[in-house]
Amino acid sequence: MSSALYQSIEMLSREKNIDPEIVVHAVEEAIVLATRKYYKSQQAMRGELDKETGEIHVYAFRSVIGADEELTDPVNQIMLAEAQAELGQEVEVGTELRTYLDTRPLGRIAAQLAKQVIFQKVRDAERDTVFNEYAHREKEVLSAAVKRIEGPDMVVDLGKAEARMPRREQSRLESFTVGERIRVVLLKVDRTAKGPQVLVSRAAPELVQNLFQSEVPEIYDNTVVIRAIAREAGERTKIAVMSRDKDVDPVGACVGMKGMRVQSIIRELRGEKIDIIEYSEEITTFAEKALQPAKVSRVSITDLVNKQLEVIVDDTQLSLAIGKKGQNVRLAAKLLGWKIDIKSEEEKRQEVEQQMSSLSGGPSTPIEQVTELGDSILQKLVAAGVTTVEALADMTPEQLEEIPGIGEKTLERIGVAVRHYFGEYAEGEERPEPAEEPAAATESTEAETEAKEAAEEAAAEETEMPAKAVAETAEETVAPLEVSTENAAENASEEAEKPETGGQDA
Repeated sequence: MSSALYQSIEMLSREKNIDPEIVVHAVEEAIVLATRKYYKSQQAMRGELDKETGEIHVYAFRSVIGADEELTDPVNQIMLAEAQAELGQEVEVGTELRTYLDTRPLGRIAAQLAKQVIFQKVRDAERDTVFNEYAHREKEVLSAAVKRIEGPDMVVDLGKAEARMPRREQSRLESFTVGERIRVVLLKVDRTAKGPQVLVSRAAPELVQNLFQSEVPEIYDNTVVIRAIAREAGERTKIAVMSRDKDVDPVGACVGMKGMRVQSIIRELRGEKIDIIEYSEEITTFAEKALQPAKVSRVSITDLVNKQLEVIVDDTQLSLAIGKKGQNVRLAAKLLGWKIDIKSEEEKRQEVEQQMSSLSGGPSTPIEQVTELGDSILQKLVAAGVTTVEALADMTPEQLEEIPGIGEKTLERIGVAVRHYFGEYAEGEERPEPAEEPAAATESTEAETEAKEAAEEAAAEETEMPAKAVAETAEETVAPLEVSTENAAENASEEAEKPETGGQDA
């Protein structure tokens, strides 16, 4: 029959859920420590608990070493010859010489020390037991009871240990009372100075996964597989599912008849919204479904290495695709594991226009250099915002016809003028004759420069050049020059009277 002391040890072990032998060793070590303190000895000691009588024996021991060995610890070692002289010839090398000590003189102070040691050893054993019980169960859903509320945190009882649920791991829609049983996700177990700290959560996506496994038989038997979950607790959850059986609709199986299955999960989560999406291996198709309820125009991969997508939606769908405070696109990106850049059709159009303008950038030539256009056509083009030859060349006939005052004949004339400017002539079209002598060309160039300088000075002084002087200057040059303001008005009136042609201006 076990002694009363050993029965108490067994009871304590069951209460703390630890091995009784751990408590027995703790008691033995505590008595040894108290004995050493009482006798003020540094000699090695051991304690033994007699389970039948409840007595604890403490003895000091020394190891016997041979004559060829060196005595390094006189307190805990003894030479073979000395041991044989004390105990007889039966002593051998390697044996221990025990000396039992009397523990009856131990006083109250020694007993108090032994008590503290026992409690410390039991606490350490309890911590190790809790850590070993839960350390390998991370992300597992456990049943717990609400034990108490400590400020924003909640303490729950897991059965063998207490766990803490911080505020960030709680859903804003949920509130519980003390004693209520709930399901929680075990996040992690930390070793701290006060013992293992068990953290649990109601905001983890594993909770939603566990609820679907409980409510949907097809998920429980792996006919329908959950591929990804993105959750913002208390707001919305997106879950992607796929079916291993072509005859089973994965979304329909999760929703259930008249939505009974998913409604049961929503009630458990206190009204949290749940979007069930069919998983697709094609990332662009998956992205379109992940952004529901918004309708996506097109999806393109912009960076395959860094996993970036560009999503274009209609202007009316942009706010719906982004969601409240960006929630919809944020959950979709988390579900896909890709970065999503979402744009409207108008934003994309403006971006393309900017890119085209940057690509066509470079030195620009004023449109006035195309002298065959004539002043009236130049005025119409400049008024429409076409100020460079490059911009004019990039315009389509349809865009030109939208400019007020430009018809089919003017359009043909513009095309011919632009071709001639870039040196392109059709068969039968006359090319301008090159200068016969270099000297004449030099004189012509100097005359042009002088004429231009004179025109600029005249414009700066706000004076008009006489039409006769302009005509004389024009006769001295090979290429046509710009005329004065007064002469331009006369030419404009003459040009309005004559029919439009595809040739050069007179």
